[in-house]
Amino acid sequence: MMKALSFVLLAGVAFAASTNDPAEKDVLAAMDAFKRATIARDGAALSKLLADDLTYTHSAGQEQTKAQYIDSIVGGKSVVEELVFTGTNVRTYGDIALVKGRVDLSHSKTNVVHMNILHVWRHGPHGWQMVARQATRLTQ
Repeated sequence: MMKALSFVLLAGVAFAASTNDPAEKDVLAAMDAFKRATIARDGAALSKLLADDLTYTHSAGQEQTKAQYIDSIVGGKSVVEELVFTGTNVRTYGDIALVKGRVDLSHSKTNVVHMNILHVWRHGPHGWQMVARQATRLTQ
């Protein structure tokens, strides 16, 4: 009985530790910085947040490199007025973090795309950087 109780208590402590992962706060801060940089068309900030080997996949299937994504945002080819993330879930595996959730991306007041997203972040010498993004458009 005592062993069983000890196991339950240790399992509870392990679960609490995993849900209070300090990296989660840093990853969410990086996600917020990515959001702000995208809306502000801040190429310098995006350059710091995106890994050189980024694969950015849009909900319609097109893929972009880091340079292509930054050029489309800074150059105005892709206009993002607002990004609203909901249901965000962060799971970390050492220096890798998976961020899953929903996003409502507003290109304008009448052009809003609703998607599920998966962002993959890697922690390295420059902090957390996005290495991959996959989006799936939700049906109406």
